[in-house]
Amino acid sequence: MVERGDAAPLLRWAEGPAVSPPLAPDQQAGVRGWGGGGGGRAATEPPRRREPEELGPSQVLLQPGRLELGDVEEDQVVAVFVVTFDPRSGNMVEWCLPQDIDLEGVEFKSMASGSHKIQSDFIHQLETPGHYSRLAAFYEDKKGVLRASPGRGGSLPPVYWLPSIHRYMYPEMKITHPAGCMSQFIKFFGEQILILWKFALLRKRILIFSPPPVGVVCYRVYCCCCLANVSLPGIGGTVPESKPFFYVNVADIESLEVEVSYVACTTEKIFEEKRELYDVYVDNQNVKTHHEHLQPLLKVNSADREKYRRLSEQRQMLLYSQEVEEDYNPCEEDLFVLFFLEQNNRIFQTLLEVSASQDKTLTAEHARGMGLDPQGDRSFLMDLLEAYGIDVMLVIDNPCCP
Repeated sequence: MVERGDAAPLLRWAEGPAVSPPLAPDQQAGVRGWGGGGGGRAATEPPRRREPEELGPSQVLLQPGRLELGDVEEDQVVAVFVVTFDPRSGNMVEWCLPQDIDLEGVEFKSMASGSHKIQSDFIHQLETPGHYSRLAAFYEDKKGVLRASPGRGGSLPPVYWLPSIHRYMYPEMKITHPAGCMSQFIKFFGEQILILWKFALLRKRILIFSPPPVGVVCYRVYCCCCLANVSLPGIGGTVPESKPFFYVNVADIESLEVEVSYVACTTEKIFEEKRELYDVYVDNQNVKTHHEHLQPLLKVNSADREKYRRLSEQRQMLLYSQEVEEDYNPCEEDLFVLFFLEQNNRIFQTLLEVSASQDKTLTAEHARGMGLDPQGDRSFLMDLLEAYGIDVMLVIDNPCCP
C-alpha cells in the first residue's frame, strides 16, 4: 500500500495584546525563552483553556477542581517540570516546581518513546538545557489560587491568580483543533474511515501505532472519536463510553487491561504483540483485528463507498464556498462531525422505530434506508444490535438462496 503524505498544517495560533498585570506579592516576569529547538529535554507547555479532546502528551499538570472565584478558567497550572531522556536510566524528571509535588509517571506521559530523537512535537524543548530561571518565573506568574480541600497537603506555597487577563500577559501560542486536522484524517485513511467509523460506533478498543512525532497521531485519535457521536436520547446508556486516551505507553498497560472501550495511540511497537489490550490495531493505513468475528468489518462495501463519495462531495462544496464566496462558516470540522452524527442518528432512529413495532423485523429495505449494505453490513448490524441492546430481529435474505 502506498503511504499517503502527512504534511498538512496542524497548528493555528492566536496572539492577544500584552497587558500589565496588577501588582501581586512576589510576582515575576513570564517566560518566553524556550521553543522548538533540538534536544532531548521536554519543558512545560504554556497554560491555556483546553478542550477535552486536546489532551495528550501534555507537560503541564492541571488541577481539575474548581475555584470559588469569579470568571476563572477551569484549568490552572499547579506544576512545571522538565523531562529528559537518559541513555542508561530512560525517561526521568530533571527539574520541577514545586519541588514536593507528586509527579509519578509524568516522565512517561510527557515524552513519547523515541521523542529524544526528533526536533519538534507537542512538547516544548529547552533552548538552553540546565537553565530553569525563566521556567521558574513563568510558574510564579501563572500558578493559580488553589482551594484547600480534603486530602490536599499544605506544602504548596501561597499562589495568586489573575482571572480575567492572565491569558493576555504574553503572546503565547494557543493550540486549538488544528487547521487541516479533519482534512488530513480523511486524506490519510481514505475510504477506510468508514471501517474506523464502524469500530468506533461499536465502542471497540482502537489502538493507533505510529513512530514519533506523536502530535499528528493524537489528532487522529480525536478525529476517530468524532466518528461515533449520537444525539438521540436513550442511545448509549447500555454501552461503555469510548475514552480518548491519546498517547499511551508500556507504563499504561496495567490500566489498559481493565478498559473495555477506548481510542489511543502509541509509538511503541511492542503493543502489537499484546493483543489482549486492543480489538483494532492501526499501523499507518493498515487497519486490522485479531478477532475473527470482526474480520468482515475490515472490508469496504458499496454502501461505504457511497458514503465516502457523499462526504467528498460535501467537502468540495464547502471548499468552493470558502474560496469563491469567502464564506468560512461552517468549517470543515463542523461538516465532518455533522456528517457522521446524521448518519449515526439515522441508523439508531430506524432501529428504535423497528424495535417499537409489533413484529420487530429489520429488513434489507431498512438497511438501505440507514445507508448500509444489507449483505456487506450484516455482521456490523448484528454486533450493533447486541452492543446497544436493541431488540429487533434481523431478516435479510441470502443472495445465494432462491
